[in-house]
Amino acid sequence: MAVLVSDYFIPAIFALVLFSLWFAGRDRVEREAHQRAVGISMTALGIANLAVQVINSVYFRPRPFVQYELDLLFYRPTDSSFPANPAALTFAIATGVWGGNRRVGAALYALAVLYGLSRVYAGVFYPSDILAGAAIGVVVALLVSKLFLLLEPLPTIVLRLARRLYLA
Repeated sequence: MAVLVSDYFIPAIFALVLFSLWFAGRDRVEREAHQRAVGISMTALGIANLAVQVINSVYFRPRPFVQYELDLLFYRPTDSSFPANPAALTFAIATGVWGGNRRVGAALYALAVLYGLSRVYAGVFYPSDILAGAAIGVVVALLVSKLFLLLEPLPTIVLRLARRLYLA
C-alpha cells in the first residue's frame, strides 16, 4: 500500500500516460484528438493546482494524523488537508484525457479513485478532502475544455507549430 500512497508512483504513471498519449494514434486525426486531450489535461492540471493553493491560503484544515494518533506510511505533510491537491490534479488529468480517449480516461479515473482512497487510508486526507479535490479537478478540466473550443483556432495553430518542430 505504501507504493500507492507515495507522491511518486501514481503521478509518474499519469505522466507516462500523457507522454504516450501525445504520440499515440492510428492516424493524424486520432493523434490530434489525443494531443488536444493532453493539452487540456496539462492546462487543467495547472489551473486546478492554482485553485487548490488559493483555497489552502485562505482555509487551513489540519490533517487526520494531526487530530488523531495515526501511524503514517511516509513523511508528515504540513500543508492544509482541504482540498486534496493530489485528487484535484489526478481527476483534472483523467477528465481531460476522457475527452480524447474514453478507454484511457476511464483507466485514469479508476487510478485517481484508487490514489484518493489510498491517501485516506494513509491518514493524510479525509474523504471530504478527496471529494472536494476531485470536484475541483473535474470542473476545471471541463471549463478548460470549453475554453479550448472558444479559443479555436489557437489550439490548432499550436499543434501545427509543434508538428513543424517535430514535437507532435
